[in-house]
Amino acid sequence: MRKGRLGITASILAVTMLMAACSSGNGNGGAAATNGGTSEPTAAASAETGAPAADPVKLTLWTFVQQHADFYSFMANEWNKNNPEQPIELDAQTIPYDDMHTRLLLALQSNEGAPDLVDIEQSKFPNFMKGQVQLAELNDIIDPEIPNIVKSRVDIYSKDGKYYGVDMHVGATVMYYNKELMDKAGVNPDDIKLWSDVEKYGKTVVEKTGVPFITFEGAGNWSWWPAINQLKSDQVGPDGEITVDDPRNIEAMTFFKKLVDEKIAAVSPGVGHDTPEYKAFMNGSGAASVFMPFWFMNRFTDEMPDLKGKMIIRPMPAWEEGGNRSAGMGGTGLSITVQTKNLELSKKFLAYAKLSKDGNIQVWKQLGMDPIRTEVWSDPAMAEPNKFTDYFGTDIFKTLTEIKDEIYPVNIRETSPVVFDAVRNEIVPKIFQFNEDPATVIKDVAAKLRKDTGK
Repeated sequence: MRKGRLGITASILAVTMLMAACSSGNGNGGAAATNGGTSEPTAAASAETGAPAADPVKLTLWTFVQQHADFYSFMANEWNKNNPEQPIELDAQTIPYDDMHTRLLLALQSNEGAPDLVDIEQSKFPNFMKGQVQLAELNDIIDPEIPNIVKSRVDIYSKDGKYYGVDMHVGATVMYYNKELMDKAGVNPDDIKLWSDVEKYGKTVVEKTGVPFITFEGAGNWSWWPAINQLKSDQVGPDGEITVDDPRNIEAMTFFKKLVDEKIAAVSPGVGHDTPEYKAFMNGSGAASVFMPFWFMNRFTDEMPDLKGKMIIRPMPAWEEGGNRSAGMGGTGLSITVQTKNLELSKKFLAYAKLSKDGNIQVWKQLGMDPIRTEVWSDPAMAEPNKFTDYFGTDIFKTLTEIKDEIYPVNIRETSPVVFDAVRNEIVPKIFQFNEDPATVIKDVAAKLRKDTGK
């Protein structure tokens, strides 16, 4: 995304402003907070292990999600307990989504002011792969772990065989059902196996409860993208070619528009699922279901407290018998910038927080996300009670295990940012907010994208 100096900087700022923020309603990160967290290395850790105390090394980390900052601060404290000879003082700063990515691009281009570590959202990542990459190569810590992790969750942060980031989660998309509303309508969520069942049972839910069965985003990508991924389609092809207007994509969007027209579905308040308006709406039992990635669980627990004990998690409906019932959506790669003066220690901490077994267990315990290290999915620690099992029930990982092999890869390429921007800010709003014909809108935007990108 970033370029440099006056003319180049101006062009970067323009590009960045065009990109929709995934976090404030339309992206992986969720609503960004304004404060971060700092680890607190103390002499107590050394006293516990008998190792001599050492002066902590300060590492700065930027993220755009407060929950991520809290997680990294927690892991820094855990690191200090286990590594008193190499303590770190982690300054985890939470910066609003667009501001953070813009500041990072400018800092990398100017060779000044970048943090040691940084969360980069997957749809923005291709902008950091242009030209000479200003992120540190991570193959020495990632390659040994490839057999133990979901490889696609590091592949999306790679270029020419070199890895530059490690994801926080798999991002399996699931259905979140309001069981209280479903019971009121006399509909069993386990009977909803296909998208055609959504139309069939959705009508009953609307009639019996007076609320929409499901919601779709009105200016985002979290409704359309996972649905077409289930069909083994995408918005960008393997070589970056524009595939927005693939017939499968048009078919899915046309069906969703039909559900809205039939009042079975509604456009989400705030036009995105990760917005304050939507969360207030859902917290008041405004709709019977929504499909979002696993990482959305902590939005429920932290921001929709009145639904505790009412929500359950199930696989997405498939488009046809035997079809995929999930999609791996969203992602944030933790990277190290080349400006760090503590590269090896930064790598050690990144590996501890994002690749180790203990770190992956804490991804679940602290964030309610589906860890990329698959062995932990069946670890007894994952069955221990926590705020997520208290909220959703104890069968969360049963659902994840059931759908883990039904996730089709996504393509994140150089053209992805501009395509995602067009989807969020043109295609979806025109169809769901302005009631335009799906096929016409999608084909027109695809043609413009091909002209603009040469793809």
